[in-house]
Amino acid sequence: MDLSIIIVNYKSKAKLDNCLSSIFKVDRQNKNWEIIIIDNNSGDDLKDIINKYSGLRFIQSACNLGMGGGNNSGIAQAQGEYILILNPDTVIIEGAITTLFNYLKNNSNVGLVGPKLLYPDGKLQLSCSYFPKFFIPILRRTFLGDYFKKIRDRFTMSDFDHSYIKEVDWLMGSCLMFKKKQTLKDGSEFLPRFDERYFMYFEDTDLARTFNKHGLKVIYNPEAIVIHDHARESAKYPWYIALFRDRLAWIHIDSWIKYFIKWGFKSHNIKK
Repeated sequence: MDLSIIIVNYKSKAKLDNCLSSIFKVDRQNKNWEIIIIDNNSGDDLKDIINKYSGLRFIQSACNLGMGGGNNSGIAQAQGEYILILNPDTVIIEGAITTLFNYLKNNSNVGLVGPKLLYPDGKLQLSCSYFPKFFIPILRRTFLGDYFKKIRDRFTMSDFDHSYIKEVDWLMGSCLMFKKKQTLKDGSEFLPRFDERYFMYFEDTDLARTFNKHGLKVIYNPEAIVIHDHARESAKYPWYIALFRDRLAWIHIDSWIKYFIKWGFKSHNIKK
């Protein structure tokens, strides 16, 4: 099996349908794929979708495992040599999956690769960033970011034109490809998995940091294009309201703290 595509669903039935439709339309170029759907106890009735698309492998979780846990359960069942983590709110453009697959296969020093992401209206979505410093989430979510705009925008690589392949610190987790089992330079094996201490948020940053730790590059590849209907759910309220009304904001804060406890407060951005 060449590739396992893993999609975690949580109350995203309509978007999942659109995502699967786009996958089944693209040319696989004689590669053998499987698609694994994990439903994170969402309450969605997915029977019609399972019947609509042939060959889907379906995993019904008894509880909400979070993004990392849900994807890990799919990886554990995957038969492919390569893994594609895909959000249900994505639409695949022709050639994107093959481009990522071939790039990863032909570059043994690369551990993780992701595409250019576009909003549904065709505008660029900033999807690659530097590793965050502790204060970055504060600048991104409060009025203080307006006073430190240069620092905030550097974090999201806003000055990068996103038109060429580039080594980056980390990539948004909506579309990521990596090898299920990676052999390192010293001959040891590395099994990429999400850290399930993060229920949601920072799991993609953490995964990229782990690849970086093992001496493997993280690559942004705009030759592959994916549409991402992204909404920053944890930022739907102003910060001073979110602290009282938004559970996702607190989940984000919890993951933020766990990330810096794990990796420390010193910046470890790769040289650009």
